[in-house]
Amino acid sequence: MEFRLLGTVAVETHTGPLPLGPAKRRSLLAALLLSANTPVSISRLMDSLWDDTPPLQARSVIQGHVSRLRALLVGADAEAYGVELVTLGDAYVLRVPETLVDAQRFEELLMLAREQRSPGDTVLMLKEALSHWQGPALSGAFAGPPLRAAAHSLEESRLATVELLARTYGTLGEHHRAAALLAAETSAHPLRESLAAELVLALYRAGRQSEALDRFHRTRRLLADELGIDPGPRLADAYALILRGDPGPPPATPAARTKAPRTPSRPAAPSAGAAGAPAVPPAAADAPPGGGTAQAPPAAQRPWPATPAMHPADPLPVDLLPRAPRGFQGRTAELAALTRAAAGESPVCLVTGPAGVGKTALALQWAHRNDALFPDGRLFADLRGFSEAGEPLLVDVLREFLLALGVPPRRIPESASAAAALFRSLTDRRRLLVVLDNARDSAAVRALLPGGADCVTLVTSRHRLEGLIASDAARPVPLDTLEADDGTALLAGVLGEERVLAEPVAARRLAELCGGLPLALRVTAARLAGRPRWTLAALADELADERGRLACLDVDDTGVAAALRLTVQHLPPDTAHHFARLGHHPGGHVDPYAAAALAGTDPVVAEAALERLSAAHLVAETAPGRWVLHDLVRLYARSLDPASAHEALVGVLDHCIATALAAADTAEPGGEPCFVLPDGFRRPAAVRDFTGRDEAMNWLAGERENLALAAQAARGAGLEDRAWRIILLQWPQVVWRVRDNWAPLLELALESARAGKDAYAESRVLTLLGWVLTEEGRTAEAAALLERSPQLAREAGDPLGEATALINLAVVQAELGELPTASENCLRAVELARREEDRHTEMLALQHLARMRLTARRPEEALACARTALDLGPEHEEAARRSLLLAICGEARLALGEEEDGVRLLDRAAREAEDAGYDEGAVRALEVLVRTTAEPSYRLRHERSALRLATAP
Repeated sequence: MEFRLLGTVAVETHTGPLPLGPAKRRSLLAALLLSANTPVSISRLMDSLWDDTPPLQARSVIQGHVSRLRALLVGADAEAYGVELVTLGDAYVLRVPETLVDAQRFEELLMLAREQRSPGDTVLMLKEALSHWQGPALSGAFAGPPLRAAAHSLEESRLATVELLARTYGTLGEHHRAAALLAAETSAHPLRESLAAELVLALYRAGRQSEALDRFHRTRRLLADELGIDPGPRLADAYALILRGDPGPPPATPAARTKAPRTPSRPAAPSAGAAGAPAVPPAAADAPPGGGTAQAPPAAQRPWPATPAMHPADPLPVDLLPRAPRGFQGRTAELAALTRAAAGESPVCLVTGPAGVGKTALALQWAHRNDALFPDGRLFADLRGFSEAGEPLLVDVLREFLLALGVPPRRIPESASAAAALFRSLTDRRRLLVVLDNARDSAAVRALLPGGADCVTLVTSRHRLEGLIASDAARPVPLDTLEADDGTALLAGVLGEERVLAEPVAARRLAELCGGLPLALRVTAARLAGRPRWTLAALADELADERGRLACLDVDDTGVAAALRLTVQHLPPDTAHHFARLGHHPGGHVDPYAAAALAGTDPVVAEAALERLSAAHLVAETAPGRWVLHDLVRLYARSLDPASAHEALVGVLDHCIATALAAADTAEPGGEPCFVLPDGFRRPAAVRDFTGRDEAMNWLAGERENLALAAQAARGAGLEDRAWRIILLQWPQVVWRVRDNWAPLLELALESARAGKDAYAESRVLTLLGWVLTEEGRTAEAAALLERSPQLAREAGDPLGEATALINLAVVQAELGELPTASENCLRAVELARREEDRHTEMLALQHLARMRLTARRPEEALACARTALDLGPEHEEAARRSLLLAICGEARLALGEEEDGVRLLDRAAREAEDAGYDEGAVRALEVLVRTTAEPSYRLRHERSALRLATAP
């Protein structure tokens, strides 16, 4: 999949371009791609889609375009590429890997081209960058002011790249190529003086002096006629060069084309100590005291001579960087992101991520790969923000930096503020890299920022350091865990490829059990390296046991638990309490309500704790209001407070019950009353409030996996009364998506009900499970289960449960051809529902009775039953039920020979089902219409509904 902005706005897939449709939809996509992975507000999108005042329905138009674009991306399997269009409050964000966007690849190639030492390599990179352009940027979109500005900026970048390519051709002596390249561009941009100047020089150096002079005079006249101005300095200088007969710089020799100069692009200023004293090399200065954070390298490793033979005005390169990490794997995207972040003036790059994810390794790897960018040296300090030894004094870090820069010890100020000012002064004219590792907060970093515009600061931290982003425009580069392939490669780098290739499946399993955490992988590799007779499979089996996994991932004082302990010990007590309780959460993700239930607090306090944990990279926010824990972090959290496991589990299970009750009541307000709460039920401090059916159903769908895991945990802990309730309360979703593999979960509920010897629960579960099996075509199994359900309901004194059981049993009997018995059971269900004054159950029984009458070829009775049922439910409720009943009425009219009325009713049934998102009901009604009439729109709607049903999540 590829997203194109450099030409016609498009999305290319392996089957061809997506049909994006109108220009405004392309504008929407362009606006989202230009701010990829960043929320774009509705107001910003309005500016992009309309030139003047947006219409009143602008928000609805944008929502419609977003919905269609999201559907197109889902249909193209965008998720497999890491692409997702999500809604964040009043904004939208298109999450997309930068490698899939042509504009991002263009910028990355341009950046890499500028870093090449060989002009030949630069040419290759620049040509590859320009190959991404297929026409004017953002073509095919309706360009509002922001998009026009973006298109102009992209075009300016392209033209600058063309000029750079022409100059590089000139460096290689290939002036004819430069002239050919520039001629086409100057025709399209005749008033761009920089292009004209480059073309004049290229023609002249290619031996085409008369053409060069002609080009100059044509451009001069055009500037005068069109703009009333004379040529600017660049064009005038090119003309003067021709008049002087200056041949210009010679082409690069073969050696010069492959080797970069070792001197900086501009001379650095002389280093000065306090009171203006010239700096001297560390070799000539007093020896620095021990115990500092950053240390000068030994004499044998220094890049300067042992004797200070250099003139004081010559800047001395320094290198305090630790060695490059061994066995470094992957991180291609993050390294490229660091390169982009390091561009610009005085950039501060911020590598953030959880303990053990490899932040320091990434920073050092990038620093060593880009040493040529920093001819004046590289400084490094471990700020020990998460160390038991505590953080170093700021003045001590500055002292080591100043010593490395050549300031004698007696000239270093004693106060941190004065030392910081001297550090900024000394770095003002240098090109330095400053690596600040393990920063705990923004304040620890600010005083260590160098003063030079050409200096780059690289910070690593377990915290997000949002203050540094706000005050110094730090550019964050978040670091996540390694993919399984990279994790396996890391193991191979330590153990040797032969050992990993001998057990590839076990190696991949080890990478997965380590959760892609580089620290855990290195500890695992260290254990195996010291035990050559151990197999990878044996260690994988040992790690598979969660109870001892953290212990297996510790070697001496290094390991996952040790790293996490240093992070947790800096948390406030209430946040640490929430973190420990999160370890007992049985699900995959947690929200503030669940976190509050686990910790015995309220959602507001829990959300604040989750935000602090997220800032410390102990949890990750994957969507607004939804956080997840890495598996190893979960195990560590669980180990902090094992005694609270049962209390925390009961709290979160009862939260699930309370929230699912609220969701079911909101989704199906006409449904029958739910069961009583379990003994010892702990009501949460607050329960989520659902504003409507859609929100409730979305919650049930989004929490399906969590609810299943909660039910399994309840069953495992012997809390049977919680397990079956959590499962059964999902009945609105079961009804809505009946063919979505609910049987295994309902079988777990049945086991719990029987283990608790609860006739009420067993009857209810049997009734729902039997209906699911019926819909799956497992009729015989359903009949065997449902035979017992009405009797159990009678024993439990549950007349409404008995009525529902009779209905579902009747459906199975009708499937088996036992229509008389099925009809009797439906009639009995109608009587029970009327006695209990429950319209919902009566409507359900009448619906199935009407269908049976229709099957028995008694359309008049079917029509009467359906009409009675329709009269029971208000039109704004029971959308799915109404659709099914209207379809029965339509089929009955057809059977009575009243085709016009039958088609009208079936069409109404299909439309109500489509409006409600009830694709199954729409398919049923449209199937009859397709058989009845040749109207092509019915076939098209049927195909669309069937496709939605088949691809529904």
